[in-house]
Amino acid sequence: MGFLIRLVTSAVALWVATLIVPGVEVSGRSGLHSALTLLVVALIFGVVNAVLKPVIQVVGCVFYLLTLGLFALVVNALLFLLTDWIAAGLDLPFRVDGFWPAFWGAIVVAVVSWLISVVVRDP
Repeated sequence: MGFLIRLVTSAVALWVATLIVPGVEVSGRSGLHSALTLLVVALIFGVVNAVLKPVIQVVGCVFYLLTLGLFALVVNALLFLLTDWIAAGLDLPFRVDGFWPAFWGAIVVAVVSWLISVVVRDP
């Protein structure tokens, strides 16, 4: 149940990012198709973060220390771009138009996910 809550939370956060950030878009044929696309992209984003982010944090810990953690924003943007690349490889209608949309999109996803997790508790 907790996994589904986190997945839906991420999908909603991605949807909000598509509404707020120019250059982050989902273009499904219908509302249901867009919602399913966002769920699949949320799953991809979760797997990418779960697998790569810890490795990047260990390898790049010096950069995190030197930039007082600001390097994490760049890492999140790059992971967001990687998610776009994987989604494109799976022929999903989710697009990110470069680094800056990915940068702001990752920030929006993080903030919205946090806000939803404050309201909806994981059992």
